[in-house]
Order: sequence, then structure tokens, then C-alpha cells
Amino acid sequence: MKLLIRVDASTQIGTGHVMRCLALAQAWQDAGGQVIFVMATEAPDLKTRLQSEGMEVIHLPIEIGSAEDAEETAKLARQFDANWVVVDGYQFGTKYQEIIKEFQLKLLFLDDFGHAKQYYADIVLNQNIHADEGLYVSRQPYTQLLLGTSYSLLRREFWQWREWERSLPLVAKKLLITLGGADPDNVTLKVIQGLQQVEVEGLEAVVVVGASNPHYEQLLVLSQESKFPIHLKRNVTNMPELMAWADVAVTAGGSTCWELAFMGLPSIVLILAENQRAIAEKLEAMGVVVNLGWHENVSTLEIALRVTQLLITAGSREKMAKCSQELVDAKGSSRVLSYLKDNFFQLRSVRQDDCQLLWEWSNAPEVRAVSFSSKPILWEDHIQWFKSKLINPNCIFYIAINNNNIPIGQIRYDIENYEATVSISIDPKFRNQGYGSRLIKLGCKQLFSNFDITRINAYIKPNNQVSIKAFFKAGFQSMGISIIQGYQAILLIVDKYKFVN
Repeated sequence: MKLLIRVDASTQIGTGHVMRCLALAQAWQDAGGQVIFVMATEAPDLKTRLQSEGMEVIHLPIEIGSAEDAEETAKLARQFDANWVVVDGYQFGTKYQEIIKEFQLKLLFLDDFGHAKQYYADIVLNQNIHADEGLYVSRQPYTQLLLGTSYSLLRREFWQWREWERSLPLVAKKLLITLGGADPDNVTLKVIQGLQQVEVEGLEAVVVVGASNPHYEQLLVLSQESKFPIHLKRNVTNMPELMAWADVAVTAGGSTCWELAFMGLPSIVLILAENQRAIAEKLEAMGVVVNLGWHENVSTLEIALRVTQLLITAGSREKMAKCSQELVDAKGSSRVLSYLKDNFFQLRSVRQDDCQLLWEWSNAPEVRAVSFSSKPILWEDHIQWFKSKLINPNCIFYIAINNNNIPIGQIRYDIENYEATVSISIDPKFRNQGYGSRLIKLGCKQLFSNFDITRINAYIKPNNQVSIKAFFKAGFQSMGISIIQGYQAILLIVDKYKFVN
């Protein structure tokens, strides 16, 4: 499996796009895949980091986001026989996506605020707290949306901290200052100056600057002149350890917020770019951060006052830590990966030669255990049933196949008037991988798009909790208990006009 990632980093762009792509790349590697980064900008430190992790880095000296950029990227993807192309950056728009798709490549497009006029990507990923389907109204029927912090891309070094628990001192004294990989306006300088006005005994700070930060020497001098210890660190690879060490962070409103949230670190946020505003405001409204607003409008005195207040108020920090850890679980990369691996699926109509496969799936012990009749299905009975379904115009029957044409499950709809009843099963080899809810959503989308159906019903035995969860995740709602073949069943429904694909 090969993943080609088109992304850039610079003082103006920052390093956040590369770092979140690195998280996805690491997950791809762990699944046995190969990763190729394609960058138009020169970023020696980042290049070294990527290469040290066994990833190939190709320099593409070209106008970022241009048609030529898209064409050359597509050609490289073809050359490497990439399974997927990942594109991350605000310079990449509608035309860029169109060109990639014209080369018949699979495209994952990372987005933060709906900056493209139209979306042609196979998948659009927006990992932010404010991500909403309304940002992507102008998208293709096949485009899938992965929205919200459950898809936050955290790098490998964070994964081992999933079971760690934060201790909260009565008075916080350890500060982490991290304002992005570039910080072109040198907001870090203002923060350090503000901290000199904080009167908390035993104060200590770690200031992290990224590979693209041009102000390192100035910050080094200021740190050495500080009235309390400041440790200036550059291009670090142990951010989780630093976040675990700290009691409070001062940060920007970018992707670092998701790392801090996962680590349960109470944070004060400064908005350094307009695209960070929605993140900062939403997180503040949820009680996750203290939002100081646009950095130019914040004085050093205000920084000192707000930092002091958080340091001495243990109750506020406790609430922030609890709220933040409910947002991010460090499994976002694996969730996204499940959509990208070669077992990414599509639907085809059932064929005559699927008869035996469907019989084997139906007779699997775990399927019989949750069916309304637990008796094994005889081959002769199955043949008759299958033939009747093939010729029935009111039966819509699909097989889900992956990119290698391997069947992974089935979904069937029996239509009566303007309603359909759904039945689904997954091949035992592909269970417990999140395919159920995705197959349900894809099947419902296809049915609602192609047939005059207003509602889809699912009848599930109460002991089939796996299926119930999958249908809930796909957008179905419970309508209570019904009786099917003498058995109690939970009726779950989804209406066409409430269906979110």
C-alpha cells in the first residue's frame, strides 16, 4: 500500500499541516504501507524528521496549488502506484481536486473551514470541533465527510499516553508555551514578556518553537534574561512528555489544541490566524480553554492576569481538563485509516454467483444467534429464497466489495410502498473494523438517491447490540419495540429528509 501526501510548510504556512499528515502517515506505516511526501517548499528540519521515520520526501519546485502542481502530483501518484493521494493546505482548491480526480486517483482532502468552492475528493476530512456538513454542500454525490474531533490526527508519540491520568496541583507553577511551528508575528515574545508580570512563586516555563520559527535567537536572549527559569526548546519530538510535565499551556488556536485536549492540559489560547477563530471560540464555549482572542488586541498585562488566574484556580483547571479529554481519544488516525486502506469499499448489485457466499454468511454461528430464526438455513431453501430475491423488483440487493474486489458484506432492502426494510451482514473476516455503520450509510445513501423511498426500517433483536450501535451510528433512531415472527425486535428508522450522509 502506498500513500502520497501533498503538503507544504514555511514561515507563512506553518508546520501544522505537515505534522497532522505525519500522524496519518505513521498510521499508514503501522498498517504495512509506504509513504511519500511531496512538498513545494524547502523545510530541511521537517524533511529530516520525515526521512528519519522511513518516509520518502520529494521536492516539487512549483507554484503551490496551481494546475501544474496538481498535474505533477497526479503523475507522481501514478508513478508510485499510490493507493491514495492526500492533499492538505489552503492553497489547494476546487480545480486542484478536479485534476487529481481526472487522473482517476483516490483523493483525501484535509480541510478546516470549507475554503474550496466545490469538493471533488473521495473523502473530505475536517477534524475540527466546528466541522459541519453545511460547509460542504457543494460536493459530489460520492464524496464522504469525516467531521469532528473523533478524527483528530495525533502522532504516534501520543498513542502511548491513552491510559495516563493528569494530577492537578492546588497552585500550578509549570507552564508550556507553544505557538505553532512558525509564529511569523513572534507572539511568543509577547507571551514571555507578559509572563514576567506573573507573581506566582516557583514559576517555571518551557517554550517550544518550531522548525520554521525565525525568531529563535531573540527568544533565546529573552529567556536567559527572564526572572524565572525558561527552557527554550526547538523542533521537539517529545511533546506528550512536555504536556504531561506542564500544569497550564499557552497556545495558538490550531491543531495543537487537539493534542493538548487529549493530554487534558488546561490551556489559554491566542488566535494567530483567522481560521483559528472558530476553533478558539467553540472550545471556550465548551469550557475547554480560556480564549484571549486576536493576538494583536491582547496586552502583556492581560496575558499576565489571565495566566495568573488560571494558575491559582484549581477548580477551573479541573473542569477544563475533564472537558478537554472527552473530545479527543488519539484514535482518529486509525479511524481515518480504516477508510483509506485497500479494503475501502463500494457497492455492486448481487449476482447469481453470490449465492453460496451469501448462504455461508447467513449460516455463520454469530449471525444465526441474532437472527429471528436461529436454525441453520438449508442449502435447498436458500437457493429458492435467493432466486426469488433476484427476480423481485422490490428487492434491492448489494454486495460491498473492497478495492481488490473482495466481498466484505451485504445489504438488502425489501421495498413496500414508499418504505424499505434493511438487512445487513459482514463477512466474519471483516467484523469489528467499523464497516457496519459505513455500509449502512452508503447503502441508505444509494437507496434514497435512486428510489422513491421516504423511510428505511430496521428490525433488530434486543441482544444484537453490535448491530444496534451500527445503526445508531449511521443515523437511525429507535421507535420502540415491535413483534417480528413472534420475537421482540427494536424498530430503528431513518427518514430520507433527516438522513445525513
